[in-house]
Amino acid sequence: MEQKIIILDFGSQTTQLIGRRVRELDTFCEILPYNKFPVGDESVIGVILSGSPFSVHDPEAFQVDLSQFVGKVPVLGICYGSQYISHANGGKVEKTNTREYGRAHLQTVDTENPLFKGFEQHSQVWMSHGDTITAIPEGYETIASTADVKQAAFWSRSPLGEGKDCASVWAVQFHPEVFHTVQGSQLLRNFVVDICGSKQDWSAASFVETTVAELKQQIGNDRVILGLSGGVDSSVAAVLLNKAIGKNLVCIFVDHGMLRKNEFAQVMEDYKVLGLNVIGVDASKKFFGDLAGVSDPEQKRKIIGRDFVEVFNAEAKKVTDAKWLAQGTIYPDRIESLNITGKVIKSHHNVGGLPREMHLQLCEPLKWLFKDEVRRVGRQLGMPEHLITRHPFPGPGLAVRILGDITPDKVRVLQDADDIYIRGLRDYKVKLSGEEARRVLAAGVPAEMSDGEIEVSLYDQVWQAGAVLLSTVRSVGVMGDERTYENPVALRAVTSTDAMTADWAHLPYDFLAKVSNEIINKVKGVNRVCYDISSKPPSTIEWE
Repeated sequence: MEQKIIILDFGSQTTQLIGRRVRELDTFCEILPYNKFPVGDESVIGVILSGSPFSVHDPEAFQVDLSQFVGKVPVLGICYGSQYISHANGGKVEKTNTREYGRAHLQTVDTENPLFKGFEQHSQVWMSHGDTITAIPEGYETIASTADVKQAAFWSRSPLGEGKDCASVWAVQFHPEVFHTVQGSQLLRNFVVDICGSKQDWSAASFVETTVAELKQQIGNDRVILGLSGGVDSSVAAVLLNKAIGKNLVCIFVDHGMLRKNEFAQVMEDYKVLGLNVIGVDASKKFFGDLAGVSDPEQKRKIIGRDFVEVFNAEAKKVTDAKWLAQGTIYPDRIESLNITGKVIKSHHNVGGLPREMHLQLCEPLKWLFKDEVRRVGRQLGMPEHLITRHPFPGPGLAVRILGDITPDKVRVLQDADDIYIRGLRDYKVKLSGEEARRVLAAGVPAEMSDGEIEVSLYDQVWQAGAVLLSTVRSVGVMGDERTYENPVALRAVTSTDAMTADWAHLPYDFLAKVSNEIINKVKGVNRVCYDISSKPPSTIEWE
C-alpha cells in the first residue's frame, strides 16, 4: 500500500470502528497491537492510539514508546490514547468520583485548529472513561472543553519546529468513531485527509482492480478450490476470483440440511446467474444421521464441523490439479483471532483453513476488508443486492437455533417459522433519521436521504435476525376449542456494527404481532412466539 494509517490497539471495544471510519474516508488503515508499530515503514502517514479498558495507572496498563512515531507523522490519541499521551509527557491523569460515560457537549472549541475545522460550538460528543486529564503536559494547549471535562481535547505542535503541523500530536478524551459523536466523522476527516494528507485512493473500484491483477499474478493458470456458504464473504470472494481466473475456480457448496427454507436451491440458482463453476453437494442425510440424539451445543458444533471437513475434502480431492484453497476471510476475522499481545485467543472458523493434508496454498482475497467494504466490493462487481445485504448466518446453520437434539421435522418447523419472520422483515418499511439513519447508511445499505430521512426495510435496519426453536420446552395453548401442548419459538434481532457487541432491535409492536400471529396460525408444532430483548454482552447473538 502506498499510504496507510496505523491504528495501535490498546484493547478498546471500538478499535475496529475506528478502522471502519478511516476506511470510509477511502484511506487504507491497519490495526496492530499497541506494541507492534512497524518502525521504518515509509507508507505510514499517521498514527491513531485507541481507547483501552485499563487506566494509565494500572500496573498491567499497555505502554508504547511514543518516540517511534511522535515528531515523524501526525498522531491522534483517543480516550486512553489521549490519557497515555498526557501521562507519558508529564501531564496529570486522575481518577474521578464517577465514570464519565455518555453524551456530552463541547462548550468551547478552537475551530481554528486543523483538527476542529468545520466544527460547530456545542457539538455533541460521546465520553467513556473512568479517569480524566486534569493537567496537560508542558508545551501542549487545550483546544476543546465540555462542562465537566476541561481537557476534552488538546494538542502540541510538531517538535520539528514552529508552524510544522504535519507531525503534531492531537488528543481527544471523547470517541469520534462512534455515531453519538455527531461530528466525529468530520474530526477524523480533518485528521486523516487534511492533516495526514491521505490521497483517498482506497475504494471498492481500486480494490477490485488491484486485487484482480494481484490474483492473476499470484495464481496464474493454477486451479483454486473455494468453499461457499451462501453468505456475503464467500460469495464476494468467489465472484472476485472468477473475475480474475474464470473457470479455474471450482466452488463447493455443501448442504448440511440445516440451511434456511429453500436456501440451497435459491443460492445455487444465484451462483449460476453469476457464472460461477459450483459443485452442489446434498449431504443432509449424513449430517442428520451423525447428529441423531445429540443435544449438547458444543458437541453439535463439533460434529457439524467434522462432517463438513470430511464432505468438503472428499469433493476437493476430485479436483486433482488444484493448488490453492480460497477462503472468504475478512479483516475482523483476523483481528478477532489475535489479542493485542499477538497471541491467539479465538480460533475463527475462517482463519486457518482446512486440514493440512490437502497440501493447498491459502488464498484470501478479502483479508484486508471490513464487512461493509465487502458489500461495497460486491456492488462494484455487479452482484444482486439480496446476496450483498444477506445477514450473517452461523456455519452450523439452524442446528444452533434449535435447543435440544436435531431432527428433520424440527428443522422443518424452524425453517417455516424463520421464513415467515425474515420475509416479514424484508417487507416492512420504516423511516429513519439522525443517528440511526447515519448508522444504516454507513453500513452500506443503499438508500436515498430525503428531508433528513431514509426509508429502508426492517431487514436492512438490523444486523442479524433469526428464529429459535425451543424444542426442549412445551407450552400449553388453545386453538379453537382444543388444548395444545407444543413448542415456543423465540425471535431474535440485533443491531450492531461488528457483532462484537450488539443491542436488541426495537422492532415495531404491530410488526411483532403480525409475525407472531402468522407463525402460530401457519406453522404446525408452534403455539407461542416470544421476542428476545437481551443484548450482547451479557448474552450472545445466537442461543447456542
